[in-house]
Amino acid sequence: MARADSTDADAPTREIRLLKNPDGRWTARDLRVGVTAQGESRQDVLDNLDAVVAAVDGDGGEPPTDEEIRALGVDPAVARSQRNAHR
Repeated sequence: MARADSTDADAPTREIRLLKNPDGRWTARDLRVGVTAQGESRQDVLDNLDAVVAAVDGDGGEPPTDEEIRALGVDPAVARSQRNAHR
């Protein structure tokens, strides 16, 4: 589960923005890493965000495929354009 108040002394400060969308889904953004995830519930979105952060930090295996990104309700082209906009 994602925690904004990490107890890991070696971990950098983590700031997460959490938003409930008008359609009832949730969006979470990790401001340190600059990534966003979505989910059906608060728990789902925080778990999804942890998985995305782990992948970006090199701890999560391979980058997601376009099919996996679509399964999360995100357009892969939009996801790629957002990633490049924050570099």
